[in-house]
Amino acid sequence: MLTAKQHELLMLIHDRLKETGVPPSFEEMKEALDLRSKSGIHRLITALEERGFIRRLPHRARALEVLKMPDSSAGPATMGKPERKPFNPSVIQGSRGMADDKAPDAAPVAATIDVPMMGRIAAGVPIAAIQDHTTNVPVPPDMLRPGEHFALEVSGDSMIEAGILDGDTVLIRKADTARNGEIVVALVEDEEATLKRLWRKGDSIALEAANPSYETRIFGPDQVQVQGTLAGLLRRY
Repeated sequence: MLTAKQHELLMLIHDRLKETGVPPSFEEMKEALDLRSKSGIHRLITALEERGFIRRLPHRARALEVLKMPDSSAGPATMGKPERKPFNPSVIQGSRGMADDKAPDAAPVAATIDVPMMGRIAAGVPIAAIQDHTTNVPVPPDMLRPGEHFALEVSGDSMIEAGILDGDTVLIRKADTARNGEIVVALVEDEEATLKRLWRKGDSIALEAANPSYETRIFGPDQVQVQGTLAGLLRRY
């Protein structure tokens, strides 16, 4: 069963191949599906490939082949499905098989906590320093550590090997120090903020990317201020 976005992308690729013989570009896919970044398209294509609907042809740019189409009766996951009862947390509490109206004292779902969204942060070449509070992000309490937190939208791909993608939202715990190897928000020379892994050696501070395409940058002790450490990550699919 495909999700609505997976189904929409598969139909787009199928229709474009049928019309022109050439699949749409990643940019065209992003615009057609109204996604904020191409990383979302990468994830959708990977999901379709894993489910056997498409195949990427090696050594050819923009080469996609549709192997099969979903059953017309199935459609995307949000369509054609029988109505289900609302999710009952008591299943997790060990009451599997009991009727909904007989479930014993299910634990209440914890309320979310609003964390201020402070703008965008570069995971690549540093960009302007952190902006003012713009909005709030609802976050499950168990994602937060003790202390004050804020959220930032990631721009760039230099932390992809740490699982942080362009368009992700990172949760940052405010701190002015960090241990070696921690991923931090660092303010460089009082005007540029960036998301990197921090290493200290003697009087030098290294800000290391998690992408071999980016060089590790070395600074003096007075050039870098730690603004916070990575506490969690939110991603939209």
